[in-house]
Amino acid sequence: MSEESYLLAIDNGTQSVRALLFDLRGNLVGKGKVELQPYFSTQPGWAEQDPEYYWRSLGEACAKLWASVDIDRRLIKGVSLTTQRGSLITVDAQGQPLRPAILWLDQRRAEVKGKIKGPWGWLFKLIGEEATVDYFRAQAEVNWLAQHEPENWARTDKLLMLSGFLTHRLTGRFADSVGCCVAYLPFDYKRLKWAAPSDWKWQAMPVRPEQLPELVKPGELVATITAEASRHTGIPEGLPLIAAASDKACEVIGSGGVEPHTACLSYGTTATINTTRRTYLETIPLIPPYPAAIPDHYNTEVMIFRGFWMVSWFKQEFGYAERQRALELGVEAETLFDELVSQVPAGSMGLMLQPFWSPGIREPGLEAKGSIIGFGDVHTRAHLYRAILEGLAYALRQGRERIEKRSGTPITRLRVSGGGSQSDAAMQLTADIFGLPAERPHVYEASGLGAAIDCAVGLGLHPDFPTAIAAMTRVGKVFQPDPAAQQVYDRLYREVYLRMYKQLKPLYSSIREITGYPA
Repeated sequence: MSEESYLLAIDNGTQSVRALLFDLRGNLVGKGKVELQPYFSTQPGWAEQDPEYYWRSLGEACAKLWASVDIDRRLIKGVSLTTQRGSLITVDAQGQPLRPAILWLDQRRAEVKGKIKGPWGWLFKLIGEEATVDYFRAQAEVNWLAQHEPENWARTDKLLMLSGFLTHRLTGRFADSVGCCVAYLPFDYKRLKWAAPSDWKWQAMPVRPEQLPELVKPGELVATITAEASRHTGIPEGLPLIAAASDKACEVIGSGGVEPHTACLSYGTTATINTTRRTYLETIPLIPPYPAAIPDHYNTEVMIFRGFWMVSWFKQEFGYAERQRALELGVEAETLFDELVSQVPAGSMGLMLQPFWSPGIREPGLEAKGSIIGFGDVHTRAHLYRAILEGLAYALRQGRERIEKRSGTPITRLRVSGGGSQSDAAMQLTADIFGLPAERPHVYEASGLGAAIDCAVGLGLHPDFPTAIAAMTRVGKVFQPDPAAQQVYDRLYREVYLRMYKQLKPLYSSIREITGYPA
């Protein structure tokens, strides 16, 4: 094309919603951002949000984008959507929400009654996986809704994730991307479609097939923007909406790390390490890989549920002085927290943190808690902050080793994205702990860029995914490992970190039994 073409990506994360305009070379040419209240909580452990709040905020983000750029909107060729994962919205036949969205941070649990019947039940008992299946059933929001809000449940016409809800608002179609299916719903992760009638998941939850939206693959046309959505957002009516994927999946391709030997670390509210593969591979048995933003591909993911949430927690609880000083100086608070890290040597003078601030299934298990050991009178807030960053990197290194062991593919490159990747200190200690160069993508908005890549391929503006990723992604700053720090970290990781959970697990179980937390 002789004139420039643009792609619009909507990225609705946990902390904010962004309307992002990219060109075909992956340059961010316009941005509208609205900070979000992540959730409200009417009961301990609940995390909910009004779905209409997301729709209003999307409109505000678009308005900010249009105010920031001076382009002919006819040059925008398509739009794509990426959102936070695992946030469930129940709607009626007109797409109107019946209750607040239950977000991925929510900790309520359904009561598990009875066992899975038939051959599936025998298999789970034989291989000792009944507890894993019961965890799935307890986590499934639909089970809690059916048990505690039967009237709302009876009125539920469609079960939508946030991506599906916003897709319906934009196009009027009850549809979602295969790449967004990361939730406790009857989805077949191996075949990348809703589960077959014989699948055990239909026994595990009261979902009816007609309650689920249609699925389309990343890069395929979903529908076009309606006149009503255009009035709300300013997005041109009739513009094609191309399916993308979840924010983590989009972050992987937006970082450019799509070869099996490249690991993509996401330093977001949840911290993850992902590799991309053509074949289905469970890093942990019965815990599936997630759909990738490339059709018919998988992301082998290891997740630290409360990842860089811990950094936000530290700022809130211990970082008042830096937050106030940052306001006075007109800089980001992260800059001042990096100064804290630089005051402390590698290894934080023996202060070791294990970031299991939320329980898991295997390691960590249901009893898990976070732990900090090695305190001495030399330790300050700065040591604690660095220990948080180091603990997250240790946990992700352990994830790397699990992926390598299961796949047989050595990981030789690191791409690091997400909010935490903007910290030079976090990037450097990641390189030191992994013993590999840590590469930062050229653009901070990696998940939005990944959605734009899906859009570009879907519209034929780039012929295929390898071409689009090569054209639209590149490495920014690279952090090389420091040999002295690497040696310290390697010993602490092998001789201390890897032994912490096994040593502390019985104590975690006792704490849970005595206090009832976590439930």
